Parts: sequence; C-alpha cells; structure tokens
Amino acid sequence: MICMLPGKKGGPSLSFTTSPSCFEDDLNGRNAELPVFNFGTIAASTNNFSSDNRLGQGGFGPVYKGTLNGKEIAVKRLSKSSGQGIEEFKNEVTLIAKLQHRNLVRILGCCIQQDEKMLVYEYLPNKSLDCFIFDESKRSLLDWESRLEIISGIARGIVYLHQDSRLRIIHRDLKTSNILLDAQMNPKISDFGLAKIFGGDQVEADTKRVVGTYGYMSPEYAMQGHFSIKSDVYSFGVLLLEILTGRRNNGHYPDSPTSNLIGHVWELWKNDKAMEIVDSSLGGGLPSAEVLRCLQIGLLCVQENATDRPKMSAVVAMLGNDASLPSPNQPAFFINRSGQGDETGSRQGTGSINTVTLTMPHAR
Repeated sequence: MICMLPGKKGGPSLSFTTSPSCFEDDLNGRNAELPVFNFGTIAASTNNFSSDNRLGQGGFGPVYKGTLNGKEIAVKRLSKSSGQGIEEFKNEVTLIAKLQHRNLVRILGCCIQQDEKMLVYEYLPNKSLDCFIFDESKRSLLDWESRLEIISGIARGIVYLHQDSRLRIIHRDLKTSNILLDAQMNPKISDFGLAKIFGGDQVEADTKRVVGTYGYMSPEYAMQGHFSIKSDVYSFGVLLLEILTGRRNNGHYPDSPTSNLIGHVWELWKNDKAMEIVDSSLGGGLPSAEVLRCLQIGLLCVQENATDRPKMSAVVAMLGNDASLPSPNQPAFFINRSGQGDETGSRQGTGSINTVTLTMPHAR
C-alpha cells in the first residue's frame, strides 16, 4: 500500500506500509517516509532527461544528472522494460530511507506518478568504482593509499548493513559498479533493489530466485540459492581482489585458462608470487607486507565454505591492525563458460544457472 503523509515541513512524503501483498519482508510495522517530487520537477531538473545528462544505465534503468534547489542530484528512472519492476523499487526506497552511514549512498526523495517511478540520490561526481579500476587511463589515479581507503570504507559500510543498523541487511549485489565515489573518492554502497532484510537473530535464508551478478556470487548462493551475511563477505572478497589487481574476476587469464581472477590469485599465492598480480599502475615502492595482507584477506573472504569466511566486522579489524591472519583454504572457482567479460544478464530470475560452474574440489 502506498500512502501520502505530511512531511516535516508540511510538504508531502511517501510512506510504504508493509503488508504481505506489498512486501516480502516484514519491517516490523515501521514506515519509510521520504520526500516526494512531482514528475515535472524532476524532468526540469534533468533538462527533460537529456542525453547529455545521462550518467549511465543499470539493471533498474537509466540514471541522469540534475540540479534541484541548487544542488546536484542523480535520478534513477525505472525503465518500463526493466525486469526489476515495482517490487525492487519499493525495496530500495524502504531500505535506503532507513539507513544512514557515510559509506552508503544517500537518497533525497522519489517520484511516483502514473507509469513513472524514480529515485533521487545525492550526486557523486566520480561515478562508480569500475570506471576507475577497469579503465587503463584512470586506474593510475588511484594510488595504494586511495585503494586501501576505498576497501576499508566498503568494509565499514557492509558492517553497518550486517549488524550496526536498525535492520540486518544482506545486499546481494555488491560489485564495483555499485560502489559510487564522492568528490574525495570516499566509497558509497548503492543499489539496494535486491537486498534482503533479516529480522531478529536471522542470518541466512534460501531462495529459488537467484539474483545478482555472476562472478560476485558466493558458490552456495549461485548453486543452491542459499544466502547469508557470508554471501556478502564473498562478494566483498571479489571486490577487494579486483581493486588490488585492476582486473575483472570473470576476465580471461592465458597463463591460467581454467580459472578466473580468484583462481589466478590463488595459484600465485600458493607459489609465493602473489605480488605479480598486483595492478602495475600502482608503480614500484609498494608496501609489500600491506599489499600481501590485503590479498590474503581477499582470499579468506572467497573461501568455498561460508563458515570459513570471516564476518565483516573481523575483516575491518584485519584491515586495521597487523595481527597474524589464518591461512586461507583453496577458494571456490567459477568459470564463465561464455567467456564474456562484462555483466550482461547480471540479474537473473528463476531460470537456469548452468553458466555458473563450481570447479576444482579439494580435500581438507
């Protein structure tokens, strides 16, 4: 049910009231109130959704830059052909309106008018992390200190979602394109359309509808539909390794044709050659002990068994001190059979997941 409530200053605000017919998750009777803008205001702010103002395209739909009340904004417009639809829209509005953390993107309002559904966010001038990490001309702009700060900021944001906010939230779609960067290159986690809320002491669940992005999915989620806070830990591990190496997990590695980035890092780690995979644009003089420690943390996060992976609170502690780390077990390796290096078809419905294959089982 959607209802209009008075805003704090007399303006309208939007409230989604939870009910079985409206939401899959119970928000314990709490409503999410958010400023509502009319379509004309948003259209004017984006120069009528001009192509010059278009920032990019996500699973939800196109994103536009705009100016509203003198402030720059980003408008996420639900595509009429989007596979996500109103449920993901409601989910994102309800979740992010309740969340406040420096490493989460901030929502400013929304628009629901006839067939139009839009979310209005703070504008982050440096766009998303993938625009830097996977761009030959831009990755050199991120030095070692910057990357370490980005890794730590993402980790703190996930800890907030998992245990420090009023809700226990599993993001389920953590990836470089969902990490936005502000003017100071601080990371902000975005896109909560696929997130799940856990109540009480719940930390895991099962689903028949596997959604997310191949290459970032944990093996138990991709293969069995089982997700938990440890699923996000796995995705974070992939993110960390991509940030350190400047390479996509589902890329092709001629020296290791049967594995992805995770497998390639593991092979080099076993042979004490892990520094060879570190992004060359970082240059020389790197603090090898710090870099290797981060690589080890990444490998701990992508271990095959969820119980072997650390919680994100432990990851933050690992990143912040020099205490000894456990040795990682061989990770779960995924092979992208199609050989594609992009995120095409990243969000899946109830169809087959045969393109994701768990390989190279190992003895303990």
